[in-house]
Order: sequence, then structure tokens, then C-alpha cells
Amino acid sequence: MVRIIMRGCNGKMGQVISGLAAEDQETEIVAGVDLSDHIKNPYPVFQSIEECGVEADVVVDFSSAAGAAAASVDALLNYCGQKKLPLVLCTTGLSEEQLAHVEEVSKKTAVFRSANMSLGINLLQKLLKEAAAVLAPAGFDIEIVEKHHNQKLDAPSGTALALADSINDEMGGAYEYVYDRSQVRQKRDKKEIGISAVRGGTIVGDHDVIFAGEDEVITFSHRAYSKTVFGKGALEAAKFLAGKPAGMYDMSDVIEKDFR
Repeated sequence: MVRIIMRGCNGKMGQVISGLAAEDQETEIVAGVDLSDHIKNPYPVFQSIEECGVEADVVVDFSSAAGAAAASVDALLNYCGQKKLPLVLCTTGLSEEQLAHVEEVSKKTAVFRSANMSLGINLLQKLLKEAAAVLAPAGFDIEIVEKHHNQKLDAPSGTALALADSINDEMGGAYEYVYDRSQVRQKRDKKEIGISAVRGGTIVGDHDVIFAGEDEVITFSHRAYSKTVFGKGALEAAKFLAGKPAGMYDMSDVIEKDFR
């Protein structure tokens, strides 16, 4: 049984994961961490990770990295590093300083980080590398359009950036990311990836990656119809990470272990 501390337990994703864990015979949430106390959970909830003295095998973090919560992300990283407690870090919108902190902590304990916890998105990243290797040299322009619900704080989404990074890594980092063309009047540069964000309604997560060539367009699309897909991925990551040595891990490691 993998014992989990759920940080952000009273948020939407925290509650999804709590429900999934209750039905999973291999996992148990033994404690939660959340500033909000408006939900009654079947496990103890603490306002900070430092207050939580419950023994666990892994922490799953699905909280916010914005505003005042940024400091608590750093506190979480410090805590896991000191305790050598594996961490599944699902939070998006991390600053460059926080990403450097993640790398530092991964030298002390196992850290799993993925911009998107869905199996489909992680497979899409692999497919995009293959497509870019063929289509980009042939002159295809690359655009990414991501759509999310009207409560999402960060833009563009971490997933959109991860998809762009997959393409750019394949192309040797030759592309620049363009988020807004409203302030300039010039033709599109061939070495750019346009990234557009749409916010509205209750869209869980839509991502379209467009390769636009002369007289033909190829579009790769992923649609998430519920948050459950991300919760399932987080639990699989927690089960994978428990007991692993220090280092950085991502969904490709889980896919390699469980789906090959």
C-alpha cells in the first residue's frame, strides 16, 4: 500500500484524486495539506506541510504556484528534500527559480514532474517529435492553440509549453515562442511556434498542434473530457515513485514501466 500526502487536497483535483485513491487498493491518502478547511475529508488535513507529521511514502502536489502560494511550493520542496520524501509535482506555472529549486531537490529525493498527467498527452509529445522532424524541414509552420476553463490562472498552459518544448527539442532549440502578434505588423517568421490561449466555460483541456504547409494542414488534437484522466495519472505516478532513488522522473518513465 502506497501512503500518500495530498497537497491541495480540497481543490478540484485534490478531491478527484481523493475519490480515486479511495477506490484503488494499492493507494491510501493518509493526510492532506490545504489552506482551506471547507471540505470534510476521511483523513487529517493540515494548513502547511511542516505541520504534517504523518508518515507517508510520497507527496502528491496539485496546488497553485501563483501569488502567495509560491512560497509554499518552495517550502514543500525544502520539506521533501530534508525528509527525502518522494514528490509528485503536478503544479504548473512554476518560475525559473522554482524549476531550479526542483532540480536541486531531485538530487536529494525522487521528484516526478510532468506538465500534464495524461497518458495521451505524453504519447502526443513523442508523436510531435516525429512529425516535426519531417514537417518542419519541409517548411510547415507550427501553431499551438490551447483551451481551458475560465477559472484557470496561468496562460499559456503548462501542457502547451511542454508540447512546444517537445517540438523545439527535436529541432535543436531553433524556434522562438510567440504569444501575441497584436503589437507588430510583420510576416510570420519561419522559426517561430505560435501559442494561443483560450479561456471559457468549463473546458477541461483542449490542445491542438497545427502543422500548416503549402496547400495542406496536419493537426494533432487532444481533448480531456474530465479531470479524472489527470487524477489517474497522478496516482500511477505516486505508485511508480514510491521507493525510487533520488532523481528526476516524468510520465515517460511510467509509460515505459507499465505500458511496454
